[in-house]
Amino acid sequence: MSGPQVITGEITAPARLDKALADATDLSRARVQALIAQGQITLDGQVARSASTKVAAGSIFEIDVPAASEAEAQPQDIPLNVAFEDAHLIVVNKPAGMVVHPAAGNPNGTLVNALLHHCDGSLSGIGGVARPGIVHRIDKDTSGLLVVAKSDAAHEELAEQFAAHSVHRRYIAICGGVPREKAGTIEGRIGRSDANRKKMAVLDKKSSRGKYAVTHYKVLGSYESSAVIECRLETGRTHQVRVHCASIGHPLLGDQLYGKTPKTLKSLLSEQNFARQALHAAELGFLHPITGEKVRFSADLPADMQELIDELMRFNR
Repeated sequence: MSGPQVITGEITAPARLDKALADATDLSRARVQALIAQGQITLDGQVARSASTKVAAGSIFEIDVPAASEAEAQPQDIPLNVAFEDAHLIVVNKPAGMVVHPAAGNPNGTLVNALLHHCDGSLSGIGGVARPGIVHRIDKDTSGLLVVAKSDAAHEELAEQFAAHSVHRRYIAICGGVPREKAGTIEGRIGRSDANRKKMAVLDKKSSRGKYAVTHYKVLGSYESSAVIECRLETGRTHQVRVHCASIGHPLLGDQLYGKTPKTLKSLLSEQNFARQALHAAELGFLHPITGEKVRFSADLPADMQELIDELMRFNR
């Protein structure tokens, strides 16, 4: 593990601060952005506040790079469903019920705990904490694919692809009711709900809060009081599919936070012991961060969602 260091120098050409510093040092842009957020960078004697600040040639910078701290998570021998793995990244099919990263209330049994054991400490430390590797997340009770970086170079390139919205993400969901339009686009800024801080919401069009989000959906099959839909994401906001579906009056079955189960289906979900949002990350595609090869992965529906669909089909007869 590398120790702390101080990097000083001069900006050689006008640019965004994060790009200028990445060009002037051996640090990646993602690492620079993390250090700015931590208040570890000064520009002409003033603490830098924004990675997007435009800087002029000749500006003097100082970067206080702390030693990467040990990851709080501990390796745990938890089975993983690995869709792909090489020296640079790993793609896993996460089961519903597994938290991605340790947090209050979930210090163990997370995907990170499992990865630390599986990868034997080879996950990237781009955020300044050794070996987390997480580039994006999916909710605890959502199943499906996500990619994890095993090197800083892979982490930086994957993060840029996610930021540019160039990553292919296709979800399969089961919603309450049947959308009037069999295919469409849901868009709007998603931010924290004023009514319930645990929830996200589609904000008023005039609001400057939140982040713009776009979901394209298509109905794959319809049943009494429900439909199976695919959702292709242009963006990846917190709870995006759940929030967008609820915003058009079709919350996902089993989603206790964003909607109520139609009365006609309550007993069926209870019989199936289905108590999570019916959402699965079925496809994930991106450019390999090192080789540049276009890669795409798919994961079949988990047994609980497939059984629920089978029951809905029988229920509809």
